[in-house]
Amino acid sequence: MLIVKIVAALLIVALFGGIHLAAPEFLPEVFDLLSRGDIVETAHYINSYDSLAVVFAFLLTLFVNAIGFPPAIIFSTANTLIFGIVPGIVLSVIAETVGVTISFVLLRFFFRDSARKIIARSKRLQSVDKYSSKNGFTVMLIARMVPYVPSGILNAAGALSSMSMRDYFLASLVGKFPSTGIEAIIGHDAILHEEGFGRIIVVVIFAIVLIAWAWWYQKKHHH
Repeated sequence: MLIVKIVAALLIVALFGGIHLAAPEFLPEVFDLLSRGDIVETAHYINSYDSLAVVFAFLLTLFVNAIGFPPAIIFSTANTLIFGIVPGIVLSVIAETVGVTISFVLLRFFFRDSARKIIARSKRLQSVDKYSSKNGFTVMLIARMVPYVPSGILNAAGALSSMSMRDYFLASLVGKFPSTGIEAIIGHDAILHEEGFGRIIVVVIFAIVLIAWAWWYQKKHHH
């Protein structure tokens, strides 16, 4: 297993090395953009890719959610500025969900075995781990619904717990709609000086419906 992990790590490094060799200016530009965190500048940069803007926006949003930095609101807001509120939110939610799922897979692959050994030494951690297996979906769903919660923390919590990948993926996909929607609408309207209180109300109502669905899903699949 250690050899497999080393090979996987080398492949990830090789991927970034290949990108740098193919386009030496690309990665420095992207990391410089990420370090500044300017929403309007990010929107202009994404839009500079013209017909490929939607693909680049998807990949960039995916990437920042996979690494958990910088805050996803920068890219979800930029996407709404470029593509409109509804298309921008839908694009962001799908890309963010794919990104956090990739993070889940990598973190679980590299660190879950170590986490199991630590958990085995503590009855309290064993109880928490058992709880995550049974109730992780609801906990993750509600956590994803809360705006401005750092994605990296939830990625790690899900990956190192016993919750299934299916539950993690569904909770992230569904939970991100209200949180991403609220973040993106507030950011979009602040930049364009628009009033979107009615849109926020719609998102909140949608979140309530999702919580009710989560309660039904939890009862059906985990009891």
